Amino acid sequence: MSEPNRYEHAPRLPEGSLDPGALVGGPGQPVELEVGPGRGAFAFERLAAVPSARLIGFEIKRKWATIVDERLSQRGLGARGRVFFEDARIALPRFPENSVSIAYFHFPDPWWKKRHKKRLVLTPALLEELARVIVSRGELFVQTDVEERAFEYESMIGQHAEFRAAEREARVLQNPYQAMSPRERRAVQDGLPIFRLRYARV
Repeated sequence: MSEPNRYEHAPRLPEGSLDPGALVGGPGQPVELEVGPGRGAFAFERLAAVPSARLIGFEIKRKWATIVDERLSQRGLGARGRVFFEDARIALPRFPENSVSIAYFHFPDPWWKKRHKKRLVLTPALLEELARVIVSRGELFVQTDVEERAFEYESMIGQHAEFRAAEREARVLQNPYQAMSPRERRAVQDGLPIFRLRYARV
């Protein structure tokens, strides 16, 4: 007899009309969105550092969506933070307009070779959805340690009419959000370059 899969009931977005804010204790309010939270380090730090933050994560790995969502609850952060077993490309179109305050993409490019481009997360189609759901003056933050990808993201986002650099230039030296992903932390510790792009929705 096979053992039950403890991740079988990974958290999913509810059916029907969707109010993201209501999922994290702020009905009708925009939420922060992390695409690909992995093991949740950024979400834990962000919610602990900023008591007003309300964050939803989309994670395509069933195991980590389940574990991180459970740990958020165990740490007393579950009222303001949730992680769902969802593909952003499918889930984000269900979000209403002006429902996201900040969207984070931390190193969304594990397959950096050209033949793997079809597996990239941040694509023109997803960028269109981000332009729809991010509030006016809301933010889009992307960071990578692959310079080629940084140029591609910079070109793609920079050409979109709904986004402009949040500062004088899109590239910024520091992560201003009081939280780091594990990959970012390792890169900083090893002295490796990180290419950070920060945009505001017009």
